[in-house]
Amino acid sequence: MNIVDLTVFVLYFAVILGIGFYFYFRNKGAEEYYIGGRKMDYKHVGLSVVATDVGGGFSIGLGGLGFLMGISGSWMLFTGLIGAWMAAVFLIPKVKNLSTEQGFFTMPEVFSHFFNARVAFLAGVISAIGYVGFSSSQMLAGARLASASFDGMSLDAALYLMAFIIIVYTVMGGIKAVIYTDTFQWILLLGGLIFVGIPVSYFAVGGMDVIRATVEPEMLSLRNISWQQLVNWGITILPIWFVGMTLYQRIYATKTEKDAQKAWYLAGLLEWPIMAFMGVSLGLFANVAAEQGMFAYMGYDMASEMHHEEGLPMLLRTVLPVGLMGLMMSAYFSAIMSTADSCLVAASGNVTTDIIEKVFKVDTSRISMIRLSQIVTLVLGLLAFLLAAAFDTVLQIMLYSYAFMVSALLVPIIGGIYWKRSSNAAAWWSMITGGTLTLGLTLMSDKNLPFHVPYQFTMPFGLDPIIFGLTASFVVFVTFSVAFPDRSRN
Repeated sequence: MNIVDLTVFVLYFAVILGIGFYFYFRNKGAEEYYIGGRKMDYKHVGLSVVATDVGGGFSIGLGGLGFLMGISGSWMLFTGLIGAWMAAVFLIPKVKNLSTEQGFFTMPEVFSHFFNARVAFLAGVISAIGYVGFSSSQMLAGARLASASFDGMSLDAALYLMAFIIIVYTVMGGIKAVIYTDTFQWILLLGGLIFVGIPVSYFAVGGMDVIRATVEPEMLSLRNISWQQLVNWGITILPIWFVGMTLYQRIYATKTEKDAQKAWYLAGLLEWPIMAFMGVSLGLFANVAAEQGMFAYMGYDMASEMHHEEGLPMLLRTVLPVGLMGLMMSAYFSAIMSTADSCLVAASGNVTTDIIEKVFKVDTSRISMIRLSQIVTLVLGLLAFLLAAAFDTVLQIMLYSYAFMVSALLVPIIGGIYWKRSSNAAAWWSMITGGTLTLGLTLMSDKNLPFHVPYQFTMPFGLDPIIFGLTASFVVFVTFSVAFPDRSRN
C-alpha cells in the first residue's frame, strides 16, 4: 500500500480510537455503557443496526458470494430486509415499552420476564457464545482484508492487528461509541462503494461487454441459486432479528416504540437492495479481473486459484489509484469495526448482566460495574481472537454462530411473547434440544471443519442443520408446555 493510502488508513483508525477514548471518560453507568441512556435518535440507531448486521463479515462474505455465484448472492441479504420489517411489526411493540418499564439491558432479561431466572441464565450463556463467534468472524474478515491489501502482511499478523484494534476500542467506548461511530462508518462505506469502489472497478475490468464475455451467463442471473440455499439462508438469518442481543440493545437505546420501528424499516432498505447488490457486484468484478490475469503479479493466474473471499480486496488493491485505495480500505474496515464492536458489547452485556450480576449477585457501585464490563469485554475479545485463528472462512463462523443462537432461542422467545401456555420447562429443554442438535449435526455434516470429526454424513436434501434443530426445539417446546404447564417465576 502506498504511503498516501497508508496515511489515510492510519488517520481513520486514529479517529476511531479517539472516539473510544472520548466515551471512556463520559460513560457514567451501565445504562450509558450498554444502551446509551435510552435516548438515541432513530437515524443513528437505524444506521447502526444495518452496520452491525451487514458489517465486515457480510461485506467480505458478500464479495465472496459474488465471486463464486454472481449477483444471485444478493438474495442472502433479502432475508435481512424481511427480518427487519417483521421484527418492526411483531417484536418491537412487544418489547420496547416493556424494556423501558422494567429497565432491561439485555435480551435474556426478556426471558426472565416471561420465564424464570434459570431459563434467563441459559439464554444469556447461549447468546454470549453466539456473539463471541460473531466477533471472531469480524476479526477474521479484517485480517483477510488487511493481508490481501498490505504487501508482506501474513494472515496471522493481520489477525493480531485487527484483534488488538477491535478489543481496545470496544473495551473503552461501550454502546454510545459504537452507535455514533457506526453512523460515520456506514456513511463512509456507502460513499466509498457508490462513488469509488464500484465505478472504478467496473471500468477497470472493461465494462459490461467484457463481463458478459468472461463469466458464465448464470453469474449474471438472479436465478443462479437452489431452493435449498434460499431456505437455508432464510431459516438461518431471518430469525436473528428476533433473538439478536445487538438488536435488542438498539431497541432499548431508542427513545420510543415508533422511533425503534422507523430505525428497523430504514435498516431493512439499506440491507436489500442497496448493500446486497453493491457487495456481490464487486465480488463479480473481482472474478472477471482474476480471469483476465489482473492478479498474476500476486501469484494468481485465474479465479480458481484464489480464496473467494480475497478476490474483492485484491481487486481494490489492484485498480484503485493512490489515495482512493486508503479511503476504500478504511470504508471496509469501517464495516468490520461496526459489527465487531457491537458483537463484543453484546457478549459482554450477556456475561456481565445475565450471568455475573444476576447469578453471583454482584453488589458494586456504578463506576465499578463499568470497570467489570470492560474487563469482561477484554476477556471475551481474546476468546474471539482464538476462535478466529482456528477457522478459514468468514461466513463459516458467522453462519454457525447464527445457527446455534437461532435454533436455541427463537422458539422460546416467540412462545413466551405470544403463547400464554408456554412454560419454564418447555423453554429450558427446547433451548438445549435446538442448540445441541444443530451444533451436533453441523459438526457431523461439514467437511471443511478445521479439526477432525470421527463420524460425518451428508444432510438430507442439502438442507441446513438449523432446520432440524428448530423443528426439534418447536416439538419439545409445545410438548413440555402441555405436559408441564407450571409457569411460576423466580
